[in-house]
Amino acid sequence: MSLLLNQPSKLCFRKPLLVRSSPHLSDGFSSLSLPIYSHSCALICADPCGGNRGFATTRRSGGFLRTISSLKESEEVSENDNKVILWMEKEMGTIGSSCGWLPTLKDGVLRLREMNINSETDPKRIMLPPLVTLPHCQTQYVTNVAMSSSSPQEEDCVVAVKFLGPQLSFCRPARSNSEWVNIRMTDPCFFSSPVMYSKKDDMFRIAGSGGHLVGSWDLHNPSNNPKLQSLRFQNLPKLSETKRDLLDSCYTTEHLVESVTTTETFIVKSYKKTAEIIKGVPRKKTEAIMVFKLDEQGNAVYTPSLVDQSIYLTNTEAFCVPLSTSLCFGRPNFVRIFDVDEQRIFKLAKQKWDC
Repeated sequence: MSLLLNQPSKLCFRKPLLVRSSPHLSDGFSSLSLPIYSHSCALICADPCGGNRGFATTRRSGGFLRTISSLKESEEVSENDNKVILWMEKEMGTIGSSCGWLPTLKDGVLRLREMNINSETDPKRIMLPPLVTLPHCQTQYVTNVAMSSSSPQEEDCVVAVKFLGPQLSFCRPARSNSEWVNIRMTDPCFFSSPVMYSKKDDMFRIAGSGGHLVGSWDLHNPSNNPKLQSLRFQNLPKLSETKRDLLDSCYTTEHLVESVTTTETFIVKSYKKTAEIIKGVPRKKTEAIMVFKLDEQGNAVYTPSLVDQSIYLTNTEAFCVPLSTSLCFGRPNFVRIFDVDEQRIFKLAKQKWDC
């Protein structure tokens, strides 16, 4: 799902927004630091349509993790937390999150806003060069934004913007002569999928629709010809006829996730169905989750166990959290859907496929 930008504020395009934020450490765990038990963090999901809809999960140093179920409750949290939530709610150009920075797109210009709830000063803001649209492409509908490091102020940090359709764009904002390098993808299976950064491979990667193909782009030498890897799904659970019919009727999405503690790569398949329609807007409900562990040979092996880590899925990004973090709640091996319309935890070992 993508968000139409640069439109009058009376128009509302439902894309939940999510921000992860914490002190930027050098552990490479994007914005969520490994020793999170002693640092502040935030996990915020807001509705750009307004209406005080959304969730905010915050943790202050030495404090407890708390989840606010409605943005109306935001008055009860700290002033900095409240500013973050309210700013997100009213910012119609907001795309999603990347490494604790919130990208917005207005008038063809991408801007990055630092989301550090610890800071008592005004957040840092970075404006990137105006976007360049390739022939027969568009740069108004954005799928997501990914970054190669925790701060766009680092010299070698690369920002990748995945647009709905064939265009993928890269920029190094810290360089004085920064400009966009634009890639035109030729395989339609990548057109609606999000981009993610792999620290292990030092490449930007996209899982094709259906999950049978993964494309990788070298951030140091991006080209129109990505490295392609075909996936072979193995060890699939045995499904009952009822469960098979249910999954066949679902809308599926694929999410690539890389663990920073084990360097393992997973592909998560989410199965959703429309649960209800409210004011002409369909609300989807996740019916099932399957997690597959990828290897270098392209084998995607179904696994009911993430051992001592868990996975968060949002409309803008997917990420692993180790057992040592507050977001794992001391109970690993789950996939959590964190969405304006749905907050749900799937305990992988307890999913039943034969009923």
